[in-house]
Amino acid sequence: MTSYPNSVTIDLSALQHNLNQVKHLVGAGPRIMGVVKSDAYGHGMAPVARALREFGADCLGVAQLGEALELREAGIGGPIVILSGIQTREDAREVVDKDLTPVIYRLAMAQVIAEEGARREKRIPVQIKVDTGMGRLGIPHRDVGIFLNDVGAYGPLDIEGLVSHLSSADEAEKGFTRTQIKFFHEAVKAGRSMGWDLPFNSLANSAGIMNHRDSCFDMVRPGIMLYGGLPSPEFQSPVVLKPVMGFKGQVLHMRNLPEGTAVSYGRTYITRGPQKIAVLSAGYGAGLPRRLSNKGMVLIGGKKVEIIGKVCMNLTMASLEGVTDALPGDEVVFLGDQGAETIRGDDMAFWAETISYEVFCSIGNGNPRQYLK
Repeated sequence: MTSYPNSVTIDLSALQHNLNQVKHLVGAGPRIMGVVKSDAYGHGMAPVARALREFGADCLGVAQLGEALELREAGIGGPIVILSGIQTREDAREVVDKDLTPVIYRLAMAQVIAEEGARREKRIPVQIKVDTGMGRLGIPHRDVGIFLNDVGAYGPLDIEGLVSHLSSADEAEKGFTRTQIKFFHEAVKAGRSMGWDLPFNSLANSAGIMNHRDSCFDMVRPGIMLYGGLPSPEFQSPVVLKPVMGFKGQVLHMRNLPEGTAVSYGRTYITRGPQKIAVLSAGYGAGLPRRLSNKGMVLIGGKKVEIIGKVCMNLTMASLEGVTDALPGDEVVFLGDQGAETIRGDDMAFWAETISYEVFCSIGNGNPRQYLK
């Protein structure tokens, strides 16, 4: 077996805990779509999807057709929703063959899917993307009635519901989110007044679930909260979430540097006196944000210590101030627990001026993963 100095652990029991927190917040009414796009935010799409289905998620959400096909090839059944839709007739054939649910926002693609469904004598479930203020994919919320009429004329399409996305639900100012919820409610009401059942309307993402209970319609789409992260580093969660991803490496080398010694590229850190430092086994090539340079922290010997100098591709330097017994080969924790201390994805995101989504994707996709059950 190949040995690596760095490893990512994925704690599936923490994943289950976080899914249970979603269930607690939304109650027994809404169904839950576990969002596993982008390799489950770096946590590993197939293992996470399999676990979420086992733990009670009603369906899965991916961004692209290729992700949905990977899940089917991994033997994962049940409804899979393609949130960014599909583009070609060949895509439509795959949707029909693999029993997938595409999100639709263009009439031309609805027609192609309907034609492929008719050819195979199958009814195809679809969801309609509505733009309530994200300014991205979707039909304007005022045009839902016209669009539903046109899609309904194409034959063997089962319109499961409308889907939209909240752009600002993590922000303290709630006015725009209330407007989006109002627009979505109007769109659903308009569709149902025309005779459409629309049983699975979906608006709430993680921030909506935690911060706007009235955004939880018939289905919710938790993403980052399943993985123990927050929609933004300053967000206040109403429930306790457990980190799913851990990231550990090693102390490769230790140096006793004299005063005035430059550390790493660009000489952005100069020792202020005699200083003991550790050279660590991971850098931005393993997904650590380069913006942790001179700002982030890691755990060594159960203590938080500062990253000093520029983060390199394969190495990072840290001060050993306050650590008396470190040795080469010792564990360093970039994400996770060591002793009584913890570094969470949101801590790293705050130091790097980013969001935990990016942290998880970068680290999870850059290192071997081990799944803990």
